[in-house]
This record gives sequence, C-alpha cells and structure tokens, in this order.
Amino acid sequence: MTETCKLMIGGKELEMPVLTGTEQEKGIDISALRSATGAITLDDGYGNTGSCQSNVTFIDGEKGILRYRGYPIEELAEKSTFAETSYLLIFGELPTATQLKKWSGLLTKHEMIHEDMRHHFEGFPASAHPMAILSAMINATLSFNPDVMDIDLQKGGPEAQEAFADAAARIISKVRTIAAFSYKKSKGLPRTYPKPELDYSANFLHMMFSIPYQEYEIKPEVVNAIRMILILHADHEQNCSTSTVRMVASSGANLFASVAAGVCALWGPLHGGANMDVIQMLEDIHSRGETIQSTVARAKDKNSGFRLMGFGHRVYKNYDPRARILKRACDELLAALKVKDPLLDIAKQLEEVALKDSYFIERKLYPNVDFYSGIMLRAIGIPLNMFTVMFAMGRMPGWVAHFKEVQENPKWRIYRPRQIYQGPTLRAYVPIDKR
Repeated sequence: MTETCKLMIGGKELEMPVLTGTEQEKGIDISALRSATGAITLDDGYGNTGSCQSNVTFIDGEKGILRYRGYPIEELAEKSTFAETSYLLIFGELPTATQLKKWSGLLTKHEMIHEDMRHHFEGFPASAHPMAILSAMINATLSFNPDVMDIDLQKGGPEAQEAFADAAARIISKVRTIAAFSYKKSKGLPRTYPKPELDYSANFLHMMFSIPYQEYEIKPEVVNAIRMILILHADHEQNCSTSTVRMVASSGANLFASVAAGVCALWGPLHGGANMDVIQMLEDIHSRGETIQSTVARAKDKNSGFRLMGFGHRVYKNYDPRARILKRACDELLAALKVKDPLLDIAKQLEEVALKDSYFIERKLYPNVDFYSGIMLRAIGIPLNMFTVMFAMGRMPGWVAHFKEVQENPKWRIYRPRQIYQGPTLRAYVPIDKR
C-alpha cells in the first residue's frame, strides 16, 4: 500500500502521498496543499523542502556518501576522467569507448572561442573579477551560437538530443578557455590558445600559464590534481547554484543563460568562495604571527568571533567523502612539487590538530573539500580570485545535467515559490504635500 500523510487545517483534512526515493529517502508530496486548503508551507532557506525529483546525484550526509548516477565518488575520482564523468552526469550512463571518443572529440572541437570575442575581453578593466568576466562571456558566447536557443528537448527527438550534446560540449569546453583568458586579462598577458592534443585539465593549465616563448611545463601530478578537483566539484545535488540553474531553466531560458546564472550564484562567499576563505584565514594567522595553539583556542572560544574556515560542512555530519580523497591527493601533490610556503605549513598543522582534538572530533568538524582544494590550488599557482572560477568549471557538467533534467520533465512548469506576506495591510495613498 502507498504510504500517506494526513493534515488537518481549518476543519479540512488533506491526505497526501509519501514518496520514497531509490535510496529510501522519504518526502511528503504537498503539491495539492494550496488548492485543497488555501495554505502553503513555510521553510526559510528550503532546508526541509524538496524542489524536485532528480536522478543525478545522491548524498547521505549522515554516512558521508556521495554518488553520481549511482557511482561512488571515490571510484570516479580514482579511475575516471573529467570528460567521462561529465558524460555520465549529463547522459546518465558511463560512455562506451565509441561514445567517449565522440564526446571527447566534441570537447576538442569546441575548445576555441570566436575571435571577435577578444573585443569583449578588451572591454573589461584590469581590475575586473574573473567571475564577472566568466558570467558575462558565457552569455556573450551565446550571441555567436544562437542555434542553442532553438533546441527543444521534449519535441525535437533524436536531432534535438544530438544538438543538445553538441551545445553541452560547447559550454563545458569553452568555459575553460574563457576562464584562462580571464586570468590572462587580469594580468595584462597575451592569450594562449588551446592545444587539441592535450586533455581537458592539461589544456587548461597550458592556457593559464604558458606565455610567448615560455611553454608551461605540464606535470602529471598537477594535471591529476586539477582532474580530481574538477570531478569532485562536478555536482552536489540541490545546492544554491544548481537550484538557481534549475529555476532559470524552468522559465524556458536557454542553456547558456541558465549556467551563467549558476556562475553568479556560485560567486557568493557563502557558496563558491569557501576555499578562498581558507587561504585568507591562513594569511591572517600568518600575518598575526599566531601559534597553532592560540588559533585553536580562539576557534574554541564562543566569544572570540573567530571560526576555522574549511572545517565542517552543512550537509555532511560525517567526514566529507570528497575531503578524504583530496587529503591524499594534497599530500601527494605537495610532496611532488616540494613547495615551500608558510601558509601550507600552517594548514598542515591545523589539519593535524583538528583530526586529533576531541573538540573537533565530537562536533564532527573535520577538514572539508574546501580546505584541501584551497591548499592544492595555491600550491599549483592558481591565484586566489580564480578559485571560484575553478569551482564553476568543475560544476558545469552538473549544471548542464540539471538543466537537461528540467527541460525533459513531462510535468515541466515554471518554478514559482510562494511566501507568507508580513508587510502593511491595505492603506490609502496620501499626496506628498499632506504627509
């Protein structure tokens, strides 16, 4: 029998179905609530509200589980490529060798951006934040690819699916080129064009750091670190930016406009800027000449107003599974690069304390993915203002997958949350000379 839930309000009774997900998650379907009772639910921040049913990503924060399309993140991080993981997220299954070759070919085909877009880059001041450039240039790219606006996933059939695959590869490939060019713009350096023989991560590093007459030395340890960071950030269920993409997609907006909105949401310091906060915290500790002991003491003091950035996670009440993976990768990267950096020394000492101190263990304040990704990006030489751009590059396949899911939904309708109004009641307008 189907499980139900009964609600009594204003003398009316409403019986609502209880939905059970494939991982036994339960949710009460309240879609008939307003029409039947005139009432709505209130849930500030949507902490208890499911906005959709999705097949993309599963998270169990209590157990520290993260899976893309059923595949454990640990296995994908160890064995998969970013191109393969992108295909999995967007199309639902791991690709065959033939499918992966075709998909990788599309990524290579679309790695260049239209040469006329150089005028857009030149229009930004040197002080422009790379995230501002990224979101603007994604929308500008649409102007050179207007056919993306005509894709109808519900009515177009196989041709529409083929066109969408091309558009998805286009945005995922071009975003790394735009990101690298944004960095070069901020530094006043000439752009470096992509090399088709390089894979996704290596190509990005080449465009970021190669300059005329000085080719960047692509080290396998660095390429692997970028690969892991991108895969581990590729999707994370209904977070702020992904929900934003779905919201915009529900209006019928095109793929490029929807993911550009995701970039803007990710820019917020409470979302994509967390790994920047880690480095800024380490810089503050270093500039103050503070010991690790006094730093930890400040973190434990409720009245200090200080908290350790990069420790604990809103979703995970256990060790963030992505952090476990990046901890090992971080150790390997720092050993390979032999980087001497006082901030990285402070980070390693904080990590050691947090993993042993009962205060942090009891409160499950383990180092999270932002802690390790921040350290790794700094060691590689990625500047602080590019950290969130790296996050956006990694998250792009997830955004594309959720866009596709919204527009293929046979029950698709525009998202329209409700509210409880708390403002003034009806009042008459008073002319300004009588106020």
